Amino acid sequence: MYETVLFETVAGVVGGLALFLYGMTLMGTGLQKVAGDRLKKMIEVLTKNKYMGVLVGAVVTMIIQSSSATTVMVVGFVNASLMSLYQAIGVIMGANIGTTVTAQLVAFKLTHIAPLIVASGVALYLASKKRKHLDTAEVLIGFGILFLGMAMMSAVLKPLAGTPIFEEMLMNLENPFLGIFVGFIITVILQSSSATTGLLLAVAASGGMSLEVAFPIIFGQNIGTCVTAILSSIGASRNAKRAAIMHLLFNVIGTSIFMILIYVTPIIGFIQSLSTTDIQRQIANAHTLFNVANTLLLLPFAGYFVYVAEKILPIQEDEREMKPMKYVDKRIVEETPSIGLLLISKEVLRMGKTVGKSIDYSMDALLNKDMKLVEKVKRKEKLIDLMAHELTVNLIELSNKSLSDEQHAKISVLTSTVTDLERIGDIAEEIAEKAEYMIEENLSFSEEALKDLNEMYGMIDSTYSRTMDAYKSTSLEVIDEVIYLENEVDKLEKAYRKKHIKRLKAKQCSPKAGIVFLDVISYLERISDHSSNIAKTVREAVHDKK
Repeated sequence: MYETVLFETVAGVVGGLALFLYGMTLMGTGLQKVAGDRLKKMIEVLTKNKYMGVLVGAVVTMIIQSSSATTVMVVGFVNASLMSLYQAIGVIMGANIGTTVTAQLVAFKLTHIAPLIVASGVALYLASKKRKHLDTAEVLIGFGILFLGMAMMSAVLKPLAGTPIFEEMLMNLENPFLGIFVGFIITVILQSSSATTGLLLAVAASGGMSLEVAFPIIFGQNIGTCVTAILSSIGASRNAKRAAIMHLLFNVIGTSIFMILIYVTPIIGFIQSLSTTDIQRQIANAHTLFNVANTLLLLPFAGYFVYVAEKILPIQEDEREMKPMKYVDKRIVEETPSIGLLLISKEVLRMGKTVGKSIDYSMDALLNKDMKLVEKVKRKEKLIDLMAHELTVNLIELSNKSLSDEQHAKISVLTSTVTDLERIGDIAEEIAEKAEYMIEENLSFSEEALKDLNEMYGMIDSTYSRTMDAYKSTSLEVIDEVIYLENEVDKLEKAYRKKHIKRLKAKQCSPKAGIVFLDVISYLERISDHSSNIAKTVREAVHDKK
């Protein structure tokens, strides 16, 4: 008899929790579809300061019903360099506030109308074929199922109230550190602080749980929800890892502060006075109060979270190089365009040096079969793309300013140069991908093929180096030298192509390695083409108009 009751209780709790999770996920997915791509755009655009970040984090989490999902999204943005750590901390704090909405909704006790909500969602789903209506139906069905899950958990847990086992369990949880641990473990397992709150509210509805017991569990679930972001940062950039660390620091420090406050201030009494007879509402209010107060308390110290995260994971030399803009400041571009133009010109030169390193790394990776250099090229390519984007935005801004004809001509040269440099960066990445293929397939070039590649690479190195000299000096002599070298590269590429096809026919090279060789000399020839384009653009703007 006892075994049967235990089985029914466990099955009811597991089934109810599964419905709760499914309903919450379905509702969140539906809301995301209704919102469309506006969510990600909102996070990117509206997080320029930490205060706006808090608001955005709260709103987005209310919509997608998961602070973990919001934080994972933030980690992704930081990893892609679309968001700084200073922007991220505000969104992370706001996400903690947004996640309290689920508890507030559940505390309204809408279980008696949950079947009607599901029925209306299903009716809308069956009656309409419009995408918007189907997404709305998904939200309604998920919302109703969430409450059905809560009703199931509460129903099977209610008979346990007053039983010796249940009372003993609650007495053990009066130890606040055990409460934190239980909240943490359950959230790590369920990967959702909202689900842990739902389970906590179901236990509270069965009777016997006090707010004093529930509060530490709330603290624990806030720490447990950090695990998802930490897991998502594995394999990501060091900055993404720092974002996950900030999330953990924020919740651990907040918990430490409130663990003291609940014993030295009348917080618990104040929350109980807001709803004296409803323990579920008390828990929901405690959850909201903790996260709102924690954010208000720690938001002024947001910069310190960034500082500590950077101390835990120190900035490395290659990260310093990964800053897209070193010299350009948008305010200078807007307020003093002539100085902005000089700074952008300097930044383009920096971009040129970065592209040059990427070419060197890619060819070294190919010739020496070095996988670490392949990864370096991929990181450089991300930086080159960011540089190109930032420079193009600033150049467009400058082109609308009141400048001389000579300055507008300079803008034209810079814009064209940025485009060619970005394309050379893309080609370097393609060479690195060929190096990766050679390593994975354990392929090798013949000695003659290696000699040809080295010779052509040397020619490209000279062409590119003189191109950047032409960009700096605008010397007609250097420009003509670049154009001459480009013509020589064209001849070399054709000669080596014929030569290599003969080697392939004579079976001196493997077919797979042979195809890579032909691709690479073609890539190198394209680098010289883009180098020549830069030199010709400088000549047209500086010399042909004289």
